[in-house]
Amino acid sequence: MSNPAFIPYKPLQVISEDEMKNNSLDFLNKIGFRRSIRHFSDKPVPLSIIKNCIKAAGTAPSGANLQPWQFVVISDPNVKKEIRIAAEKEEEAFYKDWAPQEWLEVLKPLGTNEEKPFLETAPHLIAIFMKKYAINMENRITKNYYVNESVGIATGLLITALHFSGLVTLTHTPSPMRFLNEILSRPKNEKPYLLLVVGHPADKALIPNITKKKFDEICSII
Repeated sequence: MSNPAFIPYKPLQVISEDEMKNNSLDFLNKIGFRRSIRHFSDKPVPLSIIKNCIKAAGTAPSGANLQPWQFVVISDPNVKKEIRIAAEKEEEAFYKDWAPQEWLEVLKPLGTNEEKPFLETAPHLIAIFMKKYAINMENRITKNYYVNESVGIATGLLITALHFSGLVTLTHTPSPMRFLNEILSRPKNEKPYLLLVVGHPADKALIPNITKKKFDEICSII
């Protein structure tokens, strides 16, 4: 095996420590306004914005740089309706049949239920798939590594990019989600990771009155 080629790293810019602190605080202040939204407007969102944000997600680090993700953008109203019907079927079974009472109690303050109208109202859905393995042109299978971690990082970048573009999102994870493979004609090596709802908030959109944990509750410095 030949050694990989390396090229010099060129940072975007060289800034002072004070600028670093200011940038980190500016980011903190802006990302602090990010919230999950369940009341969406049907106001159109240019596809070019969605594409730019997915390109940003594609810069995420991944195991062995194998980039084991696939993003499918759904804007067709008929396909969105089909996804809603399938998702609500799974959600109804979840809420009525097999969700533990403890989990339902945790969800109660968020006001969620099996009805998911946002899957049709929002202008775009992004189905995110993870690839446990890849299949090349000769039908040879190549294993991917650290798939969950890699796709999780890429998804975080995507949500952040959409937020900074002025859009709102909701991470929707009906279980199971294999119906997405069928509806979107995705191959068997792709497993649904989550469904990201993207758009503008509806007028008078409401959000739960909740807070995040304090810094000392989520971080230990040694």
